[in-house]
Amino acid sequence: MTQRRDPFTDFERMRREMDEFLGAVWDRPLMGPRRVRGFSPKVDVYYCGESTPRAVVKVDLAGIPIADVNLEISGRRLVISGERPVQETEGRIYQQLEIETGPFRRVIALSADVEPSEARATYEDGVLRVDLPLVEHREEPRQVPVRRLEE
Repeated sequence: MTQRRDPFTDFERMRREMDEFLGAVWDRPLMGPRRVRGFSPKVDVYYCGESTPRAVVKVDLAGIPIADVNLEISGRRLVISGERPVQETEGRIYQQLEIETGPFRRVIALSADVEPSEARATYEDGVLRVDLPLVEHREEPRQVPVRRLEE
């Protein structure tokens, strides 16, 4: 089963990166108080498997207890949400602070239909892996009768 690449996937990634970049610019103290918005974990999405084709989504969730992670599949969307606990900061002077904390919600648009009831998720070394078997479509021709409209 060959999968076609969704041409809009790269546009979505670029839009998200621009939102993150501009968000950092607009959230500077000069522009007013910083809002708590959470963050967006990094993901890899790929398709593989000859005999049992599937989508695989890997999510970087280092430092997040797996009990605090929620997965939901709806149509061609995988929604991953949860929260990374805020780090203790008292008595520390930070030179650099890049590990984002707080709530997150990431919606991954898939390029193929999946079978939600067969999805499997594992968590190891801070990486969540979600295996989503693809639904095989059998296009069967269907005759559609045409009726004349009576006036």
